[in-house]
This record gives sequence, C-alpha cells and structure tokens, in this order.
Amino acid sequence: MSERSANTSGPTLVNVLIVLPPSETQAWPESGAGLDLAGLSFPELTSARGQVLDAMVRTSRLPDAVRRLDAPAGAAAEVARNVGVWTAPTVAAGRLYRGVLYAAFDPATLAREAARRVVIVSSLFGALRLSDRVPAYRLGICARLDGLEAPGLEAFWRGRLGPVLTDAAGDGVVVDLRSSSYTPVWRPGPELAGRWVLLRVPGSPHAAKAARGRVARLLSEEPEEPRDVTEVAAVVGAAFDVELHAPARARAPWMLDVRAVAPVR
Repeated sequence: MSERSANTSGPTLVNVLIVLPPSETQAWPESGAGLDLAGLSFPELTSARGQVLDAMVRTSRLPDAVRRLDAPAGAAAEVARNVGVWTAPTVAAGRLYRGVLYAAFDPATLAREAARRVVIVSSLFGALRLSDRVPAYRLGICARLDGLEAPGLEAFWRGRLGPVLTDAAGDGVVVDLRSSSYTPVWRPGPELAGRWVLLRVPGSPHAAKAARGRVARLLSEEPEEPRDVTEVAAVVGAAFDVELHAPARARAPWMLDVRAVAPVR
C-alpha cells in the first residue's frame, strides 16, 4: 500500500475509510506556525476552504455572530477569536479536537500507518487528515455565513465532498462514525453501494461518543484491514456486542448496532 504526503495529489489507498465528525471542544493552541491552506490534504478543496474561512471571519465580526455561527451563548469569546483564524497558531487535527469521542480514540498516539485510515469531516475545512495542521475555530455545521454562496454549510460542502471522499474511499469500505448533524454533509453515492456501514449506539450521547471513539481506535489499529462490511462487524464484534443489518433500501448504508458501550473483553 502507498501513502502520500499531505500536499500531494492522488488517493491514500486503504481498505477501510473511517469517517469521523469534528468536535466543538478544541485545544486552542497558543503557539505554532500559521495556516498553510495549500498544504492541507485534499488540495482540490483549497478554494472552497478559503471561501468558508473568509465568510466565517466576516460573520464573526457581526453583532449576531454567536447565533449565526450556530454556537452557544457561552462561546462568544471563541467566536471572537475566529477573526484571527488566518494567522492563528495551528496544530495537527489529531491533537486539535478534544471531547469524549477523541478522548476514547486518542488519535495523537496512533502510528502513521493507522492514522491514514481516518478522515474528519469539518464545517470549516471540509475534510481533514489527522496530520493536517489547522487552527482552532468555532463554527457549527448549521451556521449561516455572511457572503457564502450556498444557503448553509451543509449545502456548500455536500457538492464538493462527494468526489473527494469517494476517491479517498477507493475500493474500500466506509465506516461512518459521524453524528447525525454531519451525516447530510456527505452521503456515499452508488459507487459505494454495499460498502458503507453506519454505526448506531443506544444510550446517552456521552456513551455513544465514547463507543464511537473506541471503535475508531479498534479499526485504525487492526493489523489486517477489513475488506468488506462483514469483516468490519467481526473486528468490532471482538470487543463489543454488535448486530449487523443489511441496507433497508437502495443506496442506504449497512447499520452496525453496538449494544455495549464498554468493551466486553
């Protein structure tokens, strides 16, 4: 298998693509190099990323910025910091995102070979690899940005992420660990029919996030990459109580129910 650096073209070849949401809880680095937009993975998104960055900065200066950026009232200080995002210190995405899912996943300690299986879908950058250096930001996926051509970020990214993530998946299986708010940003198309599996976890949101993080870790470190949905279920089923359901209709995902939020072994 081959791997490319972040700023080159061509797919990173994998048998499994693990798709994660971002986290609103972030590290907010105080030092480090500024943003090199052209150096990020998926360079075909560079122009779109620039549009969203500029629109976020513009919106962050408005009196109603907190509401428009889909942020809670207590995040006003973080919204204000968005204004300096172009020159703010950056850190690898695997160290930027915090919160329950990322604490369970612990991506900062992954080997490079394992990290290449992961993509983060971001409201600001579209898609990121764990090694991509980006600044902290406050931007909800339901934000309404001043000056952005699309009515919302979901619509803006949907048309742009399809070709990029389909190419990243290649012939492999897509393991979708995103939250429901990020699922509409990219729904795998007919090219990935039968190779898309969505994780469902009953119980509290906290427990569900922790389970998704543990599953991401398991699949990232699995020595033999799963080559189809049933192999994914077998890997996860070695540590959790799981049940796999076939797609309910054409172009729908397989559903993998994780019934235990703590490993059974």
